[in-house]
Amino acid sequence: MIAHPKATWGVTVSNPIWEEAKEVAERAGGDFLLNVSVNKRGEITGVFAGDLGQAHARGTAFVKASAMVPVAHPFDIVITTNSGYPLDLNLYQTVKGMSAAAQVVKPGGTIIVAAECRDGIPDHGRYKELLDMARSPQKLLEIINTPGFSMQDQWEAQIQALIQLKADVYLKTSYLSDEEIRQALLLPCHSIEEEVERLLKRYGPQASICVLPEGPQTIPYLEAARPLS
Repeated sequence: MIAHPKATWGVTVSNPIWEEAKEVAERAGGDFLLNVSVNKRGEITGVFAGDLGQAHARGTAFVKASAMVPVAHPFDIVITTNSGYPLDLNLYQTVKGMSAAAQVVKPGGTIIVAAECRDGIPDHGRYKELLDMARSPQKLLEIINTPGFSMQDQWEAQIQALIQLKADVYLKTSYLSDEEIRQALLLPCHSIEEEVERLLKRYGPQASICVLPEGPQTIPYLEAARPLS
């Protein structure tokens, strides 16, 4: 389901993951929903309660208006974060910021993500083990898609690999060595300013750049994609 083009940010109808969750709730006989939306400080900004379908629709409409930003075209370069501590505790969590950036990067473009990663990749869980199995995003996807293959945390590794098939991904971090970053199939970045300068020579002086200072807390989307439809 993760590989489905509709299994992405801001999409409900026709998103197979959301559709399955909805089906389970309906089969279970749930008759009351209570959802909240929050801001970057964790403060509640909206409460949506009542009928499952109606309350959820009100909530998604509110979130689209308050936390989603439409853009007219994709960008050559997208610079993002994972919204700082504690959300950028490790690389596993940082894939969320990469994924948000991937929504508006051009195919063949570049994503630069700044994340502290003081907890490393991390060593717990099996995400690191999955990354160690392959030397390229394509090979990692081949392993994950092997019939019968199943491993904890494979969904996050799969999302990372899918992003990397679309764009180069550079990581600016204080807690991982260049070797560890490359072992995680990413490219090390020591200075965002210098990396952007280098990329402008690659894409040209008129290259388009998008900056997402709050990473996945604000969801960018292409207007033509019609999210939450």
